Amino acid sequence: MNIQQEVHKAGKFTNLELLAKQVVEGFISGMHKSPFHGFSAEFAEHKIYNQGESTKHIDWKLYAKTNKLFTKRYEEETNLRCHLIIDNSSSMHYPKMATLNRNSLNKIGFSVLAAASIMQIMKRQRDAVGLSVYSNTYDFYAPEKGSERHHQMLLNELERVVSTSSENTATDSYTHLHLIAEKLKRRSLVFLFTDMFQADKEEEELFEALKHLKYNKHEVVLFHVVDKKKELDFEFDNAPRRFTDVETGAHIDLYADNYRETYTTAVAEYFTALKMQCAKYRIKYVQADIGEDFEKILTTYLVERQKFG
Repeated sequence: MNIQQEVHKAGKFTNLELLAKQVVEGFISGMHKSPFHGFSAEFAEHKIYNQGESTKHIDWKLYAKTNKLFTKRYEEETNLRCHLIIDNSSSMHYPKMATLNRNSLNKIGFSVLAAASIMQIMKRQRDAVGLSVYSNTYDFYAPEKGSERHHQMLLNELERVVSTSSENTATDSYTHLHLIAEKLKRRSLVFLFTDMFQADKEEEELFEALKHLKYNKHEVVLFHVVDKKKELDFEFDNAPRRFTDVETGAHIDLYADNYRETYTTAVAEYFTALKMQCAKYRIKYVQADIGEDFEKILTTYLVERQKFG
């Protein structure tokens, strides 16, 4: 059997749905409103501004062109559409773990539990959720729906993703993010879970794929899932080690101390550029360090969204 196609058992949750419910109940009870309500307001038309009205929705760009004050009117859609995207390449299954729980997560474990928790919030609101999973192929796609049967199907797929992984499975974010963007025809709230590690692709190509997700006025949230201690800070002792690329199988033998400064500088520059590109295209960037508390990361984002939208 080709090693690139060899599938093995990975870490898994004992009951993903129950765990997601517990996570959501833990923070939703303290909120006055859902962090996702009010997203789906669509622009309808302009109307003349009347003195005394709120200036919140004045179209200042139109004022600059016409020297007249107009406000934007909006129409509310009845349901929010949400699409979850998960990078399922080999690097996302780092580090390998036999079991997963809220206090012990690898990168794919964080992504799956966060996705399941967001699905649980959407279910409470009767909103539509879709899911895409990719690695070097487009592994799974389900459009946005809100039924219980659909919810259970997505949970089953998330459990499959977290419990199996392929050796030496690379990432093709550039290709598949473009494909996913083409499928999302209606305005949606899009969550992308990825470590943004991909060989043989220029940074600009990856950033272009992120930009494409903003097509059709989607709101995009990037959960940049990393093991900060190992992948950013390169915290290894100075014993001779063999470092292996889990996606390509390539390896190199070296002493960590000899390369730490060069490595950490290069990674820091890449992450800074990624944050800047997200800010440029109004993509919400959330760094998710699996060494930190899962609920703190997710709750901080949800509380911030509730306050500022």
